[in-house]
Formats: sequence, structure tokens, C-alpha cells
Amino acid sequence: MTHKYTNALIDETSPYLLQHAHNPVNWEAWHPEVLARAKDENKPILISIGYAACHWCHVMEDECFEDDEVAKLMNENFINIKIDREERPDVDQIYMDALQMMTGNGGWPLNIIALPDGRPFWGATYLPKEDWLKSLNQLTKLFKENPDKIIEYASDLERGIQSINLVENKTDASQYTLEEINHSVENWSSYFDTYLGGYKSAPKFMMPNNLDFLLHYATSQDDKEVLEYVNTTLTRMAYGGVFDQVGGGFSRYSVDTKWHVPHFEKMLYDNGQLISLYSKAYAATKNPLYKTITEKTIAFAQEELSDKSSGYYSSLDADSLNEAGELQEGAYYVWSKEELIRLLKSDFEIFKDYFNINSYGEWEENYVLIRDKPDFEIAEKHEVSIDELNEKITNSLSILKETRQDRTKPRLDDKILTSWNGLMLKGLVDAYRYLQNDNYLKLALNNASFIEQEMIRSSGGLYRNHKNGQSNINGFLEDYASTIEAFIGLYEVTFDMKWLNHAKELTDYALTHFNDDISGMLFFTSDEDESLIRRTLETNDNVVSGSNSIMANNLLKLHKVFSNEGYGKRAHQMLKNIQVNFTENGQSFSNWMHLALFENLNFYEIAVVGDDYKNIGKEILSHYIPNSILVGSQKEGDIDLLKSRYNEGETLVYVCIEGTCKLPVTSASQAINQL
Repeated sequence: MTHKYTNALIDETSPYLLQHAHNPVNWEAWHPEVLARAKDENKPILISIGYAACHWCHVMEDECFEDDEVAKLMNENFINIKIDREERPDVDQIYMDALQMMTGNGGWPLNIIALPDGRPFWGATYLPKEDWLKSLNQLTKLFKENPDKIIEYASDLERGIQSINLVENKTDASQYTLEEINHSVENWSSYFDTYLGGYKSAPKFMMPNNLDFLLHYATSQDDKEVLEYVNTTLTRMAYGGVFDQVGGGFSRYSVDTKWHVPHFEKMLYDNGQLISLYSKAYAATKNPLYKTITEKTIAFAQEELSDKSSGYYSSLDADSLNEAGELQEGAYYVWSKEELIRLLKSDFEIFKDYFNINSYGEWEENYVLIRDKPDFEIAEKHEVSIDELNEKITNSLSILKETRQDRTKPRLDDKILTSWNGLMLKGLVDAYRYLQNDNYLKLALNNASFIEQEMIRSSGGLYRNHKNGQSNINGFLEDYASTIEAFIGLYEVTFDMKWLNHAKELTDYALTHFNDDISGMLFFTSDEDESLIRRTLETNDNVVSGSNSIMANNLLKLHKVFSNEGYGKRAHQMLKNIQVNFTENGQSFSNWMHLALFENLNFYEIAVVGDDYKNIGKEILSHYIPNSILVGSQKEGDIDLLKSRYNEGETLVYVCIEGTCKLPVTSASQAINQL
């Protein structure tokens, strides 16, 4: 296919950047030589940030960046840089903070105008063509006629960007207490939607780390109300259109309060975390729905996001071609009533009640499948057994899935990101741990081997990105954090020291190259990368937990195994630096609050030594025990917890706290009782 225009993005690997490679805009990627040219030519930089699955990014491309008039204005007056936010979250974080300071809002596409040195002075998200042209003309005139005013504003904004990123090293802070944790959850609970789950607002995001902590809190404190809220949320999410009832897997969020109509893009980071969450919830409650959702989500990831290398792709787009050949959000996933009647025939009546082919499930003259009743209610109404109902629903969904294969699939972002693969690896590890399905361990080991072989650099650090057989971009702290967390979990289910050693080596590398001497926290970028206008300290837990909170939890667990390395002291100080935020804003620091619980309650080191260590370890792991780490070996092990523990002819289990152990027992059930 021939194209009228081709720009410098044609040499990139990011699917998002390649989508813009034939725009008439002279786009370039974020490279030092491009930034240097902006200074040499004294041109402002137009920075446009998005990602492949972003609906409004596509709309703005169609309306603005493919337009010759717009391109002429941009090319004559700006150095134009396109950024895939998933490849370069370090750049995205800074300019998103700038946009929110300037406008009070954020989102993508994120469009920034900056001085030649990269300091921003204007920003907006999606703008239609006429508004975009008007803004660029005004900014061009201002830059040429009154540059001092722009420089003054950019300097003030730079100071603001720096100041919101400061973390104080609070050496005199006392430990956050259990009473304070209870108060934080009480404040937090005022936002709970106890009927539909999630929070009392729309759109609704799944927020796996929020639910993960609340599950931990509810089970440790025997808080039945919080546990009921978690179960309500998990059930409503699983029943909703935000979960793809036909093909499995979760979309990013729902636009309404009942989890019905999603923004249809599917992201690896959501699905990896939700596999972990539903696996843990199954272990804690034995609700079979949670097991089913875990299984279907893994099946989706294998079918749609798995590369032959055993790495996992980043996302599926929200948009796909409809019957008219036009890109339309959700076209791949929705159904007309007439189509369902034709396909399902005599089973349509049951299916209609099960998935609300009525006003409750209707959306823009089509239907997004949503449940609102448990199986037994539908079975009673139609006078069938639960088994018969499940058989009919399973058969109907199979028919729809087969039919859907003939539709044009959403576009795939096939870059492989280390941090998101770490989240998926952790999901597979937890699914194996709690569902005891050996195939999930096989998938986990394959993915871990991919990370080991393709994403660990010869220097001992990590790459960020993998595409077309090549790995590039130095890893960010989130890449280290999620990979270390997954490797610790993989060690627990295999007892293979290779994974624990990898976790320790990556931790030591991160502590060396990401360290902030002033705050005691870890920077998002390493000291090996080019300088930006700020080295970010990522502390808040958002849809994905913040990289510092994951690292702090990793450090605590590694301390339990490598007690002489100072990891525990570092984790404790990081927690003290952040805990001032917990009482009034627990939901934004939920992954940190695991640490607060660990410090207030017992955290157990469990060691299994003897010939039957794998079987006993596997049985222990099937229980939901978030406040523990498990180590094991057949005889003497290489770590302190496994030394002088072997007794020939027996398999012994030691339950310890900070290396001090109770009397050894000989079965998993006895060990569980000691907890």
C-alpha cells in the first residue's frame, strides 16, 4: 500500500507511534537529538501523548493530525513529538502533572506545548480541529511576540511540578497503628456503593489494589461488612458488561454505575491484577464464581494477548469495524436482539433472562450482556436444574463466541512491556497457588523465562519494551517492582532459588540506580537515563499500585529471607514517609496499607524442609495467608530459614516470626493452626 505521507515514526516499533507514521504532521519520537534540534532552531515543542487503545486519540488523529491544514501549521511552527505513554511513562507523568496544574483535568490524548528546553507552558486533551487551530495560532503568535511572558510562566510551572513531587524523610514518625488503620477504612467506607459495588460515582474503575487491601483487612479483622462490600463489588464486576461474558477478560472501566457499558479497550495490566484478585478472593471465600472468572480471564489472555515467545501483549483497542466498515467503539462486543434470537433459537428465552436482553441491558439499540441475578433464581423461573441452566448458558456463549470470530477484531497493541508482564506473571502465580491448576504454573514459568531471557540486560538491569524480537528502553521502577514481586511469588510456588535470587539481584540493582538519598524513596527513572525536568517519585496507588509501594512490600518480604541486608529497615522508613496520607485518603494508598497491617500484626515466615516439602508447601499455599512468605527445600537450604532444619526421615514445617520459630509440625493443617 502506498501512502501520501511518511514521517520519522516509521522507524519506531510502538503500534501507537506507527499509527501516526503516515500523518502529514512531521512527527518524531522522543529522542535526545530531536530535543537538541528544538533548542538549536529555537522552536517550541508540541508534545502529543497517547496510546494505541485510546479512543479519543484516534478521534483527534482523524480530525486534526490527518488534516493538511493543521499539519502545515504544526510543521512550520513546532518540533512535533509523538509519545506512546506506555513506552515512556516517565515523560507522561511529568506532563500529566503539568496539565492538571494548568487546567485541573487530565486524560489522553495529552497535548502539551513546551519551550525548546522541554518546560511546558500550555496543555489540553482532545480538541476538535477549529479549536486546535485557534489555540496553535495564538500560541505561535505569543511565542514570537512575547517570549519573556511564556518563559516566566513556564518557570513558575516548573517549580510547581517539582514541588508536588517532594517526599519528606520522616525519621521521627511513629508507627501507624491498627486503630489508625481502622479509622482510615471507616473514612474510606463512606464512598462505598454497597448495593452495586465500587464507589458512588461513574465512571467505575475496578481498582484491584483497593479491593486486594480490603480483602486482606476484612479477613484479618473479621470485618464482615467490609468483606460483604468486597464480595458485592467482585460479584457485580463479574456479572457486568465490563467483563466480557462471551470471550472473558475485563475492559478498563464502565461508564455507568452498574458496571454495564464499558469503555471497551482491554488492557493487560487490568487483567493481570484481576486474575490475582479473583484468585485470592476464591481462596478466602471459596465462591465458585471467582474461580470461573479467573479461569475465563486467563483463557482470554492466552487467546488474545499471548505471544509465541510467552510474553504478553499490551492491549486490545476499544474500536473495531462495524458492518458498515466504520470504526466504532464496542462494535465487536455488542448484540442485537434479532441476532440473538436467530442464533440461540429455543435457548433464547433463558438467555434473555440470564443476560437481561431487556431495558436493563440495552445500550444504543443493542445489548451489552449483563447479569443481575444468581443462577438459582433463573433456574427456578424456567424450572430447570442448575446444571441444565449452566449447560444451556455455556452452549449459548459458545455459539456467540464462534459467531463473533467472523467480526473484525479490535486492533492489537503487540508491544510487550516488562511491568505489565510482571503483573500478569503474578496473576498466573496466584491462580496456580489458589486454584491448584498445574497448567497455570506452566504458563507462569514460560512467561518468567521470557522475562529472564529477553528483558534482563547484561548489566543486570531490565529493559522496558520488547517488539519484533528486540528489547529496548531502559526499565523504569515499575518494571523492577512488578517483576521482583512476581519472582518472589514464583519462588514460593516452585522453591526454585533461581527466582528468589533474580528478585534479590533486581532489588539490589534498583536500590543502587533508583535511590533518592534525600527522601529514602526510589525515583521512577534510573541514574543511567537522560535527565528530564524532574526525576519523579511515584508514591500514590492508582489503577496500578505505585512503584514505591510495590517495592516497599517487596523489601519487607525479602527482609524475611535475607535478614542481614537492611531491606526491612528501608521498607519501614518508606512506610513512615507516606503514612500521613492514609487516614483521609486510604484508597489512594491501599497497597501501602498492606505494610501497615504487616507491621501491626504478625507476619509469618513458613519453612518446609524434608522429602515431602513440595506437597506440603502446595497445600499451605492454597490457603489465603497474605501475611506470610513460604520457603522450602528437600534438605539444607541456602538461606537462613532453611539451615539446621533438616531431620532425616521427616518433613517438618516451621512457623516463624523474625526468625524465631514455634515447635516444628509435620502437616500443613498443623502449620495453619499455628497461624
